[in-house]
Amino acid sequence: MTKVSTIFGSDVFNDAVMKDRLSKDVYKSLNNVMDNGGQLPPGIADAVATAMKDWAVEKGATHYTHWFQPMTGITAEKHDSFISPVGDGSVLLKFSGKSLTQGEPDASSFPNGGLRATAEARGYTAWDCTSPAFVKDGTLYIPTAFCSYTGFALDKKTPLLRSMDAVSKAAIRILRLFGNTTATKVTSYVGPEQEYFLIDEGVYNKRKDLIYTGRTLFGAPSPKGQEMDDQYFGSLKERVSKFMSEFDRELWKLGVTATTKHNEVAPAQHEMAPVYSTTNIATDHNQLVMDIAKKVAGRHGLVCLLHEKPFAGVNGSGKHNNWSIGSNDGMNLIDPGDTPHENAQFLVFLSAVIWAVDEYAEILRASAANPGNDHRLGANEAPPAIISIFLGDLLTEVMESISSGTPMGSTDSGVIKIGASTLPHLPKDNTDRNRTSPFAFTGNKFEFRMVGSSQSISGPNFVINTIVADILEKIGDKLEGAKDLDAAVQALVKEVWKDHKKVVFNGNGYSEEWVKEAAKRGLPNINNTVDSVQVLTDKKNVDLFERQGVLNAAELHAREEVVLEHYINTINIEALTMLEMTNRDLLPAGMKYTAELAETAASLKSLGAEASAQIEILKEMSALCAVTKANVKALQDAVDNAAACEDVKVCAAAYRDKVFPAMGTLRESVDKMEVICDRSLWPIPSYGELLFSVK
Repeated sequence: MTKVSTIFGSDVFNDAVMKDRLSKDVYKSLNNVMDNGGQLPPGIADAVATAMKDWAVEKGATHYTHWFQPMTGITAEKHDSFISPVGDGSVLLKFSGKSLTQGEPDASSFPNGGLRATAEARGYTAWDCTSPAFVKDGTLYIPTAFCSYTGFALDKKTPLLRSMDAVSKAAIRILRLFGNTTATKVTSYVGPEQEYFLIDEGVYNKRKDLIYTGRTLFGAPSPKGQEMDDQYFGSLKERVSKFMSEFDRELWKLGVTATTKHNEVAPAQHEMAPVYSTTNIATDHNQLVMDIAKKVAGRHGLVCLLHEKPFAGVNGSGKHNNWSIGSNDGMNLIDPGDTPHENAQFLVFLSAVIWAVDEYAEILRASAANPGNDHRLGANEAPPAIISIFLGDLLTEVMESISSGTPMGSTDSGVIKIGASTLPHLPKDNTDRNRTSPFAFTGNKFEFRMVGSSQSISGPNFVINTIVADILEKIGDKLEGAKDLDAAVQALVKEVWKDHKKVVFNGNGYSEEWVKEAAKRGLPNINNTVDSVQVLTDKKNVDLFERQGVLNAAELHAREEVVLEHYINTINIEALTMLEMTNRDLLPAGMKYTAELAETAASLKSLGAEASAQIEILKEMSALCAVTKANVKALQDAVDNAAACEDVKVCAAAYRDKVFPAMGTLRESVDKMEVICDRSLWPIPSYGELLFSVK
C-alpha cells in the first residue's frame, strides 16, 4: 500500500532537498533570490546546478529540459543530456550554472503575434527559481520563463510573475497604512479545481472528431443523459477508481497536493482539486495535472478529454480558480479576520476587488475566452458570460450599512463604523455558495468559475493580480496622508460601494431576468471569444498593463492576435473535420441505407407485400441526404470565403458569423440521419456508447 508521506514530493528538488544538498551559504543565496528577485552569482549557480544534477541522476535522470509555457496554452520542452565527451572516448556528466539559469530553444514555430519576424528563430528560457525543479520520465524538468531575442514575453509565465510583483508592491503599501511593519511580501495564491471526462479508448479511436478537435461534432442525444442526477458524487466505477488512484500517486510524487476527487454531474465526467499554492507554482502544477491525466488515462485504456464541451446536451467542464492574496507574516488578506482592525483592513481589500472587477470586467472576461468556452458559458451549467460578484447576504448587508449609515439588522450595536467593535465577526461560511456566479466570495477567497477546463490558469490569474494591484494603488493614493484613517476608510468603502455595487449580484445567474437586469446596470455581456479578446488592446487596458509593468502594448497586441488566430484555426479544423466525416463516412452510410431500403421495398412490392414503412423511411432518409449534401456545400463555401480573408479580425468574425452557424446546420441534418439509420451501418459510436462505455 502506498504511504503518501513517503512518496509526496519525492521527485521534487524542494526545500528539504536543497537544505540537505546545498551548503548554508549557497542555500541562503538561493533563498534570497527566490524571496527578493535578482540573479544568482555564477559560482552559486554552478553549485546549485551540480547539486541538482547529482540529485536528478540518482533519480534516474539522463537529460534535463527547460520546461516553459508558450502561448499555445500547453507546455514545451527540449531535452539535452548531461553527458560531456572527454578525450579518451568516455563521457562525464556535467551541468553548469549557465545551463541551469538560461536556455535557448528555437522560437520560430511558436505563436508570437508578430513580436518577431518569421526568419528570427532565437528565443530564451530563464529559470524560475521560485517554482521547484522535478524529475519526470527520466528527465530533470526546470520551470522557466520564455522570451524573445528582443526581450518580449512569448509565454504565459512571464506576465504572471510580473503581476505577482505588482500585486505584492501595491498590497504592502496598504498594509503599511494599517501599521503592519512585519510583512515584506504579499503573494497571490490559487487552488484550481480541474474537471475532465474519461471515455473508453477503443470508442474514442472510432471518432475522428474527438481525435482531431477534442469534442464531438456530431451526435444525437443518448436516451439517458444526466437527468437522473445519479452520476454526481456517485460511486466510482472500478476502472475510474484505479485511474484516480494512480493519478493521485503520480501527482503526489511531483509535489502536487491532489486531495479531492469525485464524479461530476455529466456521465463520464469527473473532478480533482488540490490544496492552494502560490500562483506560479499552482499554474505549473495545473499544467502537470492536465498532462499526467492524459498519460495515466492511456495506461488504463481510457482517454481524458479536457475540452470545455466535448458532448452537446450535457454539462461541460470548467476550472474553478480559487484566488486569494496573503502576506509573508501569515495573514490572508481576503479573510475577514477576528478583530475590528482586521475587519477594516479586509473591507479595504474587499472594496479593491469589487472596484477592480467592475472597472475591468471586460478584461477579466477576456482572460477566460477560448473557442471551447464559447460553448459552455451561459449554458445553465456554468457562469453566464456576464461578469458579476457574489458576496452573500451578510457581506452585502455590511457594505450597505457602511454606505448608507443605517444599522445592520443582524447587530444590536447600531451603525457600523470602521475599526469599531460594532463591526461583527464575519465567519468563513457566512452564506451559501452560488454556483451561478462567475466571481464568488467563498469565505476567505474568490472563486473565478469562468475559466475553461483546457486553459492555462496563468491568463486569468495575471489579470486578477494586475487589476487588483492597480486599484490598490488608487486606494493607496486616497488613504495615504489621511489624518483620520478610520474616517478615510469609511469614506472609501462608501464611495466604492456607491460607484461599483452594480457588479454585485447574489441571485440566479442562469435566469433570463438577470440578463435583462445586467443590461440595465450597464454590465457587459460578451458571449464569444472574437468580441471578448479585442478589449486587450483598448487604450484603457493597454495603459493598465503598462502602468503595472505586466505587459506592454506590443505584447498585448501580440496576445490579441494569437487568440484570434487560435480561434480561426480551431473553427477551421472543426469545419474541415465535419466535411471529411460527412463526405467520407456519414453521408455514404445514409445513402447506403437508402439503397438498402429501396431494394427491400422493390422486392416486397414485386411479391405483392406491403412496403409502405420502408418507402416512408426511404423518403425521409433520402430527403435528409439531400439536405445534408446541400449543407455540406454551404459549409464548404463558408470555409472558403472565411479563409480568403487577409485581416485576422475580419477572418475571425467570418468564422464566427458564417462558418460556425453552417457547422450547426450541418450537424442538425446529420444527427437526424443517425436517429433513423440502421445502427449496423452508422460508422461512428453513438453518444450512449461514448458516455457509458466505461464500466
